Amino acid sequence: MSDPPREEVKEAIGECKKAGIKAVMITGDHKLTAVAIAKELGMLSSNRDEEVLTGVELDKMSDDELENRVDSIAVYSRVSPAHKLRIVNALRRKGNVVAMTGDGINDAPALKSSDVGVAMNSGTDVAKEASDMILVDDNFATIVAAIREGRAIYDNMRKYLTYVLSYAFAEVCLLGGAFLFGIFTRGMPLFPLTAIQILWTNLVIEDLPAMGLGLEPPEKDIMERKPRDPEERVFTRRIIHLLILMSVVISSGCFLIFLRYLQVQTDVDVNVNKAQTMVFATLILYEVFNAFNCRSERHSLLRIGIFANKWLILGVMGSLMLMVLAIQVPFTGRFFHTVRLTSFDWGFALATGVTIFFAVEVWKALNLSYGEEVSAQ
Repeated sequence: MSDPPREEVKEAIGECKKAGIKAVMITGDHKLTAVAIAKELGMLSSNRDEEVLTGVELDKMSDDELENRVDSIAVYSRVSPAHKLRIVNALRRKGNVVAMTGDGINDAPALKSSDVGVAMNSGTDVAKEASDMILVDDNFATIVAAIREGRAIYDNMRKYLTYVLSYAFAEVCLLGGAFLFGIFTRGMPLFPLTAIQILWTNLVIEDLPAMGLGLEPPEKDIMERKPRDPEERVFTRRIIHLLILMSVVISSGCFLIFLRYLQVQTDVDVNVNKAQTMVFATLILYEVFNAFNCRSERHSLLRIGIFANKWLILGVMGSLMLMVLAIQVPFTGRFFHTVRLTSFDWGFALATGVTIFFAVEVWKALNLSYGEEVSAQ
């Protein structure tokens, strides 16, 4: 007679190893049975004796002794509910984030003590009450899938914030720079964007690509990364450097376009409207190209695929249509204080906007090379 593990469990445990997650078996079965199953699942290395601990051996160990060995143990056999609680507490004292699965009444204390208690759907009501979540299909592979989804959600949150904040910081730098440089017309300070243009970009046009970034599919190597430090901030030094780069490129590009178009006109009103319209268009094009940059903070867009996120494509198309509507249609142009642009103007705005893509691609390549150098050392 045998009760083999599900076929997908071995693959899920292999995925856990790649992701820096250690799967530990805690069972009441005999040591030989536990070792045989662990071996089949690929949970044990060559030093099997050092990775297996029985309940009898556990009883002879103090909490400090258990804490010293707990990170090296992969299989616990012939354990009691009290042993499970000691193991969970020892793992947590070592700084591990512990997810515990269980189904019986006696599992409740360990489930409650763990960081994430996971009860089987077929388990007792007591175990379910003590847990944080219930595994509906009683399948370990589903936990791994949930970890993948959780990492993707966290990634997408950072991508969304990087995109939105880079745009906000760029606007602040652009408007602040114009004020500090003392650009005036008729005794009044002159800004590169009007209030209605700022509201239109921030409340409507910017949000469409941002929603697409929130639905970005998980990156291919998402389960090959080590777990992040629970104390790590959302904005790491790397992200802050990226935000600074994006903000500087966008704000400086828009400001230079504003100055150029102020100089090429003779009529003051036409001069101002044309310059502001060019900044408005260029800023939106920067935003469109930057949305693609934000799809990954590590990998080139050419590697992850331009069309992999259909929601972002739809969001970008929507932004571009709203931009053209605000500039090229006379009725809406009067509302947004814009003037129609020529083919040359659009080409100039496009050529300026695409610079953010190349700037971030170079930054990613340099950071990747530096990271590989550090790893090699």
